[in-house]
Amino acid sequence: MDGHGAAHGEAPVAVFVAEDFAACQERAFVLTAVGIPFVIARAPAGHALLVDAALAQDAREHLVRYATERLAAPRVTLPRRIGHPLAWFGSLMYVVVLLAVTFAIGSGLGPLDAYARGVADTGLIRAGEWWRAIAALTLHVDPPHLVANLAGGIWFGQLVGRRLGPGTAWALIVLTATIANLIQGWLGPVPYRSVGASTAVFAALGLLAAHSWREHFPLRARWAVRWAPLVGGVLLLGWLGTSGEDTNVMAHLLGFACGAVAGLVIARSQVERALARVPQWVGGVLAIGVVAVAWAFALRLATG
Repeated sequence: MDGHGAAHGEAPVAVFVAEDFAACQERAFVLTAVGIPFVIARAPAGHALLVDAALAQDAREHLVRYATERLAAPRVTLPRRIGHPLAWFGSLMYVVVLLAVTFAIGSGLGPLDAYARGVADTGLIRAGEWWRAIAALTLHVDPPHLVANLAGGIWFGQLVGRRLGPGTAWALIVLTATIANLIQGWLGPVPYRSVGASTAVFAALGLLAAHSWREHFPLRARWAVRWAPLVGGVLLLGWLGTSGEDTNVMAHLLGFACGAVAGLVIARSQVERALARVPQWVGGVLAIGVVAVAWAFALRLATG
């Protein structure tokens, strides 16, 4: 038997019976809070919460009140997200930007060394050429590399866009991917050169996983349900981000980590409310503008 011990006198009365011992313990905490002595004992149906007969009515009232409040629990029930209706537009702009840069460089619309001017070179980033951390996100070594990053960016960008809106989503994706490339530039080996939007793809995955996890964490659910988004994101990172002969694992890990930190921050109610007041077009202009400014710096050096 467990509990505080029922008061002496008449035979104790069962005020709650359940097969699950944890359910009895949960109700026992309620009785503890209101100062009603109890005993948890084995019963034919599993476990019974016993109290003194004189306190049985009072105990039942408290348990009924607790059950009613527990069922209501509106503060921990999150509304189902319908999704932003223009989430697809952000992914469309992502495709347009990557294809436009690829076409421009492939067609010779600019300096002959434009590609080299945008590569994320760790030594040059440390020397102050910060724009390479952004421009490199739009460069790819061959068509399969481009197609893979287009597919990943469309998919994860769409999912993040449905949660946050396309403008906010892509502004955060570009920002966190840029930070990841800057960190690699500052901490990575020298010389080292890399290109590709995969850092942004994994930043989107980290953003999605962490934001979804933080949103679901307060829910009264099994730990597996609450931790599923974050665990799923890490598994996808391991599956997609570490395979391949020339995979930049460090960039993928940093992209995911930076995206995850951003996801945790913006999941805070105060931050979400602040972001909700910012029009989506502002975020979209910011995302495209950052890329345009980076290339403006790269091409200015190429022609200056």
